Amino acid sequence: MSVNDEDAWVRREIDWIRVPLKEDTPFLGICLGAQMLARHLGHRVRRHPQGRVKVGYYPTQPTEKGHCICDCRFPNHVYQWHREGFDLPCGATLLARGQDFEAQAFRYRGNAYGFQFHPEVTFATLCRWTLLTCERIDEPGACPRHRHIEGWFRHDGAVARWSGAFLRRWLAGGQPGVLPGWTDSSNWQETARGQIS
Repeated sequence: MSVNDEDAWVRREIDWIRVPLKEDTPFLGICLGAQMLARHLGHRVRRHPQGRVKVGYYPTQPTEKGHCICDCRFPNHVYQWHREGFDLPCGATLLARGQDFEAQAFRYRGNAYGFQFHPEVTFATLCRWTLLTCERIDEPGACPRHRHIEGWFRHDGAVARWSGAFLRRWLAGGQPGVLPGWTDSSNWQETARGQIS
């Protein structure tokens, strides 16, 4: 699916984003959600000019502001599964950039975040995606399946630690500290993974 699809539900979801932005309530867009946020903010979401995709683990270049959004440094490799990207929306703060698609993470105002990558991916999800949609692996720029698996073992720990620290800070209204029941970075991830699977 794409934010450029003409399905009515896609248009409704993009339009709905004005609600959390107007109310200044937390909004987190992951991959398609980040693209929807960028589109809502008036930016084009488009394919790479040479048809390149991001499918697998890729390096990121966090900005200084990216490193400051929580008490853990931004991960230097993240899992991606997309063929479209966007420029940094006007008024947004760039948190991390990547090759081919520059805007990998951004913040808009105080509570809205867009991540072009998948911090929530589990090993089971990664295996399912690479088996059921194996044609994506053949697209230009995609990593072969064994690199996805190697990447998960190499990078998931750092992504999980960062994700837990980010969520604790974000859900606490930007204040440092741990929310009740969220004692470590893996706790949120197990909870989230149980709800996503």
